Amino acid sequence: MVTERNLDFKEEFQKKLSIIEDGLKTYLPHEDEKPEIIHQAMRYSVSSGGKRIRPILAMATYEMFDRDVKYILPVACAIEYIHTYSLIHDDLPAMDNDDFRRGKPTSHRVFGEAIAILAGDALLTHAFNVIYESALTYSERMKLYVLAGKEIAEACDSKGLVGGQVIDINSVSIIDTSEKLMDMDIRKTGCLIRASVVAGAIIGGAGSSDILYLNTFGEKLGLAFQVQDDILDYKENEIFPDKPTYTSILGIEGAREYVKKLSKDAIDSLNIFGDKAAFLRNLTMSLIDRKA
Repeated sequence: MVTERNLDFKEEFQKKLSIIEDGLKTYLPHEDEKPEIIHQAMRYSVSSGGKRIRPILAMATYEMFDRDVKYILPVACAIEYIHTYSLIHDDLPAMDNDDFRRGKPTSHRVFGEAIAILAGDALLTHAFNVIYESALTYSERMKLYVLAGKEIAEACDSKGLVGGQVIDINSVSIIDTSEKLMDMDIRKTGCLIRASVVAGAIIGGAGSSDILYLNTFGEKLGLAFQVQDDILDYKENEIFPDKPTYTSILGIEGAREYVKKLSKDAIDSLNIFGDKAAFLRNLTMSLIDRKA
């Protein structure tokens, strides 16, 4: 049933998405800049689509405290550059060795392995350059950009995203419980989703108690997002998937119950914000109900 609330959410989502897509193009070096091939490779992967969930989370959380998106847009785009770098490296022959992502050939299939590695490196570095440039441009918020940058850096360091990837490489031999799987997914997927929410709150000038509630929201949502991914990837009668998943450890019904609990916990942590958090609540439900 299509409700007025659903239409409002979809309109708001598309509005945010349009702003972010324009920002992602604006902050990247032009593909004609030398050395051209690295800039072409960076733009190729960034423009390959995707849900843009992380930058939208950053923007939506920010807008609970401030409506001028010029302050959050560079941070939101930086987060998407980091996410894209992680996907490029995840697809490499030394990692998952994937030939396609989102229906298009992966970076190493188009540009070669060496350039793909460098494109990922360049996107990660460029992301923090975008944040530092914003700190200098909007110097009245310099401390907020430093704090947000630190939050994002910690989310993707050796204890966060990179650490999760390290565990993932050896996951078949070491992950046999939902607790171990959760530890990997909190690092590999959850940390950057949580940091997107917290960074948005920081740039918006949220107080410490509000940030704590939003940190909990981001943690629960990040894990729920990964569990739902496993449910969508579930193949009936597949007894031994390539890697441990929530469906292989908990069973398909157990995974469905778990994602319901996580999403409820996430939404409950927004209660203190009332109507200001309506978009985040709807976004949470749309991610859990998604079919792809």
